[in-house]
Amino acid sequence: MDSSSIELSGSEIETITLQDGMLRVRFSRAYIIKTMTGSVERTRWWQTGELVLEGAEAQGELPQGPLVCAGGDVSENIYTYRDMIPIPLESRGHARCLLRFRDSDRILRAEGRGVRLQLEATAKYIEHLQPN
Repeated sequence: MDSSSIELSGSEIETITLQDGMLRVRFSRAYIIKTMTGSVERTRWWQTGELVLEGAEAQGELPQGPLVCAGGDVSENIYTYRDMIPIPLESRGHARCLLRFRDSDRILRAEGRGVRLQLEATAKYIEHLQPN
């Protein structure tokens, strides 16, 4: 099965906003790792888009962009995705987001009633990754 996921560490965040219960983490460059069925090599791509938490409440002040993500967790119901976001992602129920940022002590902590990933345009190829 082919699989794709956003690699949080290094992904570039343009803005983080919370308005009318919608938390939006806007990626100016989300780094995507794609794995193809039957291949040992993986590929790296980038794409713009947003991680959206619905019915969201944030703890503390929102970090101001632009930022570079250093990693974190995105949770939906019983699943927690560490340092990555699966593609596609759309879920109702308990959702949580905890993101850390490079060169900053700020942390984004938020919970909501649903989470989705909205990617825009077309992913752009960067490189092939050699197997370890």
